[in-house]
Amino acid sequence: MSNRLAAELQRWRQALQRLDRQTVLVLLAAPLLAYLHLLIGRRRFYLDTLVPILTLPETPLAAWAWWTGLQALLGFVIPVLLLRFGFRRRLTEIGLGPGDLRFGLTVLAVYVPIVLLGTWVLSADPAFQAINPRLRPAIHDWLLFVLYELLFLMYWIGWEYLWRGFVLFGTAPTLGLYAIFVQMLPFAALHVNKPPAEALLSIPGGLLLGALVWRCRTFWIAVPIHFVQMLALDFWCTLRLRTGLNGLGLQTLWQILAHGW
Repeated sequence: MSNRLAAELQRWRQALQRLDRQTVLVLLAAPLLAYLHLLIGRRRFYLDTLVPILTLPETPLAAWAWWTGLQALLGFVIPVLLLRFGFRRRLTEIGLGPGDLRFGLTVLAVYVPIVLLGTWVLSADPAFQAINPRLRPAIHDWLLFVLYELLFLMYWIGWEYLWRGFVLFGTAPTLGLYAIFVQMLPFAALHVNKPPAEALLSIPGGLLLGALVWRCRTFWIAVPIHFVQMLALDFWCTLRLRTGLNGLGLQTLWQILAHGW
């Protein structure tokens, strides 16, 4: 019996020795960091737990800053430190170089008009208006809207790097192109509670974003793509909520732009 146990333990040791340490750490750390944000990054946690203990500002914007700032820390700062100093990776190896800038700008030039049209259509859906913008006081205050979006940009840097930087480039030496599919799985899973259209689009969207980052060799291209998409959706939803107009034609567009300010 002892010989069989010793042989089994030896097999386990040999198997563990064959594992790539960076890939293992990335695949363990990414879900842990995502779960940690879900656990303590919620605005409700900030208002109900942190404000009474630390006497922090009890405002919707402060709670939003906690949510976005913690995502930037957990999704960007910590993963970069792990790869940069834990495994001595160069910035270009972990998706932080400029990459193929010309190709990236070309993609953005094509993407922006498409996303403006697509979010215009989606914003007519009450399901999207019910959750966008997420900071509801921003609907009636443009200065608050700008601050909200700037904080949201910080969030997108953390969100995109966690999946399109840390997971994609962190597992690429071992998984190769399969890393594109791996980074899509948690990304899609975390959209499960979104409106059905957004949840379904997260699957091809995650794959396309991963493929684009792989092609450009930089995660930075994913940030403006996601940020512009949400900025446009928030903007259209805000104007619709201000005016009560939900049509899709040009006449509705002119009315919203004329009276939504």
